[in-house]
Amino acid sequence: MKSIHDFQMPGLKGGMLNFADFKGKKILLVNVASECGLTPQYRQLQDLYEEYGDRVVVVGCPANNFGAQEPGNEAQIASFCSLNYGISFPMTAKISVKGDDMHPLYQFATQASENGKEDSEVKWNFQKYIFDENGYLLGSVAPMKQPADDEVLSMLGLL
Repeated sequence: MKSIHDFQMPGLKGGMLNFADFKGKKILLVNVASECGLTPQYRQLQDLYEEYGDRVVVVGCPANNFGAQEPGNEAQIASFCSLNYGISFPMTAKISVKGDDMHPLYQFATQASENGKEDSEVKWNFQKYIFDENGYLLGSVAPMKQPADDEVLSMLGLL
């Protein structure tokens, strides 16, 4: 069965982001946007990454699928994240997380036929997908749930 470790894609600041590099750690995959009411979640995502980076990797995927809330290019997004939230966790290049142009990574995350676990739909910015240390989907968490919510922390094995 395919795992998230089978994916690699361009990084926000260039280079390639290879998910196989994260073997042995849980992965918190989040579609992010700079102009969303949920954008302050960046702070908790960064805090999680700083505190538990030895066990958990946060990966942000900028996407402009909801209300045009991520209009910037990669350089603008990287600058915003750095200046406003000090983001140091890995981020992908800007992608689409739903619709006809959905990136293969999100096809994998949202389709049981791909991930072997469950079908889901990305409902808004900051939806969270959690993968185990072997790259298999554990589940998804609604956008409104904060990264430090007990449901997220429990799935990440941090409670």
